[in-house]
Amino acid sequence: MSRPLATHAANSANTSLLKWGWLSIGAAIVTIALKFGAYFITDSIGLLSDAVESLVNLVAAGTALFALWYSTRPVDRSHNYGHQKIEFFSAAIEGALILVAAGSIVWFSIQRLADPRPIESVSLGLFIAVLASLINLLLARSMLRVGRRHESVVLEADGQHLMTDVWTTVGVVAALIVASVSGWQWVDPVIGLLVAGNIIRIGLGLLRGSFDGLMDRAVSPAEEHQIRLAIETMLPPDVTYHALRTRRAGSHRVVDLHLLVPGAQRVRDAHHLSKRIEDAIAGTYPGTETVVHIEPVEDPDAWRDSDLIDIEDARPVFDLPDFLQGPPNIANGGNPVAEERAK
Repeated sequence: MSRPLATHAANSANTSLLKWGWLSIGAAIVTIALKFGAYFITDSIGLLSDAVESLVNLVAAGTALFALWYSTRPVDRSHNYGHQKIEFFSAAIEGALILVAAGSIVWFSIQRLADPRPIESVSLGLFIAVLASLINLLLARSMLRVGRRHESVVLEADGQHLMTDVWTTVGVVAALIVASVSGWQWVDPVIGLLVAGNIIRIGLGLLRGSFDGLMDRAVSPAEEHQIRLAIETMLPPDVTYHALRTRRAGSHRVVDLHLLVPGAQRVRDAHHLSKRIEDAIAGTYPGTETVVHIEPVEDPDAWRDSDLIDIEDARPVFDLPDFLQGPPNIANGGNPVAEERAK
């Protein structure tokens, strides 16, 4: 794909993602109005907790919209690697806000356990709560689907946040029904506590994912396997590679590796090979940025220039051609540095 076409496609995708950010804000405003209305009608602590979580949703939606906009900015002199990592900051903020919402639910539930109150106008409250939940459910499922398709950390986090709101409402509705039928006023706050526990689990999951992204965690083993297959299909018999590194910045993958070529090979030929490898990786995972460091295969220093060489889980078996002289253990597919250390 040519650069103008690729840029146009990226801009179109970014515009689409921003629309989802605005939809999330609009849905949060509507559900806040509905849920606080339901609380004032019923005086249910569950509905109050649900309404408080919707306030958190509004803040989270605003944060997500800003992150979506900022992450699409091109590289500049201050941010040479782009701005995609803000998606992990946004997801971390969402995770923290989810925990804040869970804390508020726990607080209100404990207060209501200590001071039980009857629930009023249950039927109308249920109708309003279910209506608000349907809005969130439809939006959350759509955002999760679009987020996974575009590998947008922000949209997935916002979708997960909305799903916590849906589960909160489900718990609240169940509590209202049980309390109104049985007269057990303690059911309302107890359900609130159970829902808070589920929300805490989701919030901690988002925080963990954000931490991994900010710490440049490698891509999953399955993804790394596919990247290695893409590389190795391009390698001629007298070329190998090692020190493969991967990371993600939002939806953007970054790969770098050392390509070991015969020292007598022309720079142009080595460059063309590295370009084919970059294209193969991009064909497997579109948009991946790949950096290839070219080294002479017969130079011993090329086999000891990265700490990753000794810990890589997979390396291609490599036989040196007869006309190349090098450490004999390389010809057996081994790592000369590791073998020297083992002696």
